[in-house]
Amino acid sequence: MELNRESRQVGLARALSKLGFCSRSQAVKFIHAGRVQLNGATRRDPETPVRLQLDRIEVDGNAITAESRFYLMMNKPRGVVTTASDEKGRETVYSYLGETLPWVGPVGRLDKASEGLLLFTNDSEWAARISDPNSHLDKTYHVQVGALAGEGLAEKLVRGVFADGELLRAKEARVLRAGEKNTWLEIVLDEGKNRQIRRMFEHLRIEVLRLVRVAVGPLALGQLAKGQHRVLSTMEKVALDQTVAISRGKDRILETQ
Repeated sequence: MELNRESRQVGLARALSKLGFCSRSQAVKFIHAGRVQLNGATRRDPETPVRLQLDRIEVDGNAITAESRFYLMMNKPRGVVTTASDEKGRETVYSYLGETLPWVGPVGRLDKASEGLLLFTNDSEWAARISDPNSHLDKTYHVQVGALAGEGLAEKLVRGVFADGELLRAKEARVLRAGEKNTWLEIVLDEGKNRQIRRMFEHLRIEVLRLVRVAVGPLALGQLAKGQHRVLSTMEKVALDQTVAISRGKDRILETQ
């Protein structure tokens, strides 16, 4: 028998994340520091059960209510790390978001040397769906390599290479343009493996000069300037959601065959 929605329980840290107040890891720190109260009592266990529709949560004495949902895209500059704070004092993506927005967290990651399209949201469930490797959401990259490369290299990337005992391959790859000493390629991935493109080229002993993510599913970076961000339109979010739903539907069909 399905529980009434108001009686469903989640852990305290997850509740703060679901309400859009902060990330779950940040919530754990707040809770351990004794800054979070549940129904007037300080709780230090991040797994303390919470009924979202019934219980009162406070941080530093301030009541926490559900934030309006925000869905943003940024053109992440090169040399910036995708974290809220950095122990080495490096510049983070949050320095480009300003102080007028509520808390939003990155959906997935781009490493320090990579640039381009990065999503942010305070909707933790949506972020989980978009970043789930099982969604097989296409991510498109333009990659400049320090070598002259023809279609043979593109074909090799699609066939895949074994690196660290793992098969790494592109869903699609093609040459965009070639100069005298380097080549730009377009590479599409539908897997979420760590540093996948860089690892493929490291295995092939080809230097990556630039790596720019230009699209996530149907959402394109377009003319958004470096370091700038904007809110997704309703149509853009719907298109992303539909793409993920269709992909998941295909996976379920394959599992039953």
